[in-house]
Amino acid sequence: MVGIAAVGAVLVLVAGAAGAAGDGTPPTWASVLKIVLGLLLVLLAVRSWRTRPRGGAEPPTPGWMRAVDGFTPARAFGLAMLLGVVNPKNLLLVVSGAAAIAAATTSTGARLGALAVFVVVASLGVAAPLVVYLAGGPRAGAVLDELKTWMVQHNAAIMAVLLLVIGAKMLGDGIAAL
Repeated sequence: MVGIAAVGAVLVLVAGAAGAAGDGTPPTWASVLKIVLGLLLVLLAVRSWRTRPRGGAEPPTPGWMRAVDGFTPARAFGLAMLLGVVNPKNLLLVVSGAAAIAAATTSTGARLGALAVFVVVASLGVAAPLVVYLAGGPRAGAVLDELKTWMVQHNAAIMAVLLLVIGAKMLGDGIAAL
């Protein structure tokens, strides 16, 4: 949440400083940015789909994911910041969210409020396993292990669908706003 909030705040403020159109419509740069980011997300979706394991092949667990099990809280925080800020997929989503927020209003307070909602929604995927762990008691470990195994097995397809839907939405929004 901290990484998304920090990057999002900088981007919302920078994008907001670029200005909005005088008639209340989103500026042209925001529409062009949405189209470019939408295309990038669609291309990432295609790449993810094409490189997915096929024929029941077992996808390898990424090395960083195997190492997470032994992390201290400080190292886990550092990795979370890195993945939240530097990961190209996450960065594209934060940039697109910040651009949409900046284009939607000229009020700094409204932008920061919208950014707070964006950060909470963007962090739900990380918060959900924590809630399962805290609420699930002794069963939580087994449930989370099964979920991790399933997500590693189907990661490429999950990412392809997610990136395609968000990319198509951004493309449509960008084209419609021009």
